[in-house]
Amino acid sequence: MRTLVNALRLIAVIAVVAAIVAQFIRSVGSPTYAFFNFFGYFTIQSNVFIAAAFAITLVAAARRKRDGLGVSVFRGAATVYIATTGIVYNTLLVNAALDNSFTVQWSNDVLHKILPVYAVLDWLLFSDRAKLLLRHVWWFLLYPAVWLVVILIRGATDGWVPYPFLDPAQGYGVVALYSLGVAVFIALMGVLVVGMSRLRLVKL
Repeated sequence: MRTLVNALRLIAVIAVVAAIVAQFIRSVGSPTYAFFNFFGYFTIQSNVFIAAAFAITLVAAARRKRDGLGVSVFRGAATVYIATTGIVYNTLLVNAALDNSFTVQWSNDVLHKILPVYAVLDWLLFSDRAKLLLRHVWWFLLYPAVWLVVILIRGATDGWVPYPFLDPAQGYGVVALYSLGVAVFIALMGVLVVGMSRLRLVKL
């Protein structure tokens, strides 16, 4: 079973790298391409987080070690972020009026649909993670808070935002409501991830 799980995680890491590289190559041809804007998307960053978490876990498995608390907190946070990416995209953005002329469809599906589902199932099912505590949810909120502040500053200064619901042109009251909603969702997902960490459905 452990060999199968490691293989699945390795495939996930490869899939993330391939999807990001494919989309990056395609995006370079866009007239609106900017290097820092591409990597400013929460989608890209959350997928990098989960790929890094799986990679670290694979290294630990190769050394025949279980994830320590620090690694488990990182994995838990990455799971929260990628789940947020999947749910926000598929509820707020999938039908939004976006310019998809430079979107690589299979890459989009991997980053927004396949990886979020797999990451949550991986965290839920497999027992090779430490039990987390509710106080760890505060750590989960730290990165999204910093990301949001940076994005709002950029939206106010140069007008660039990665997602329509963060566009200050619609009014900061609306943006604040969306931001609060996402923050509450991330906190609730964090609580759920902490609860999942106590389950041992498939022992490794």
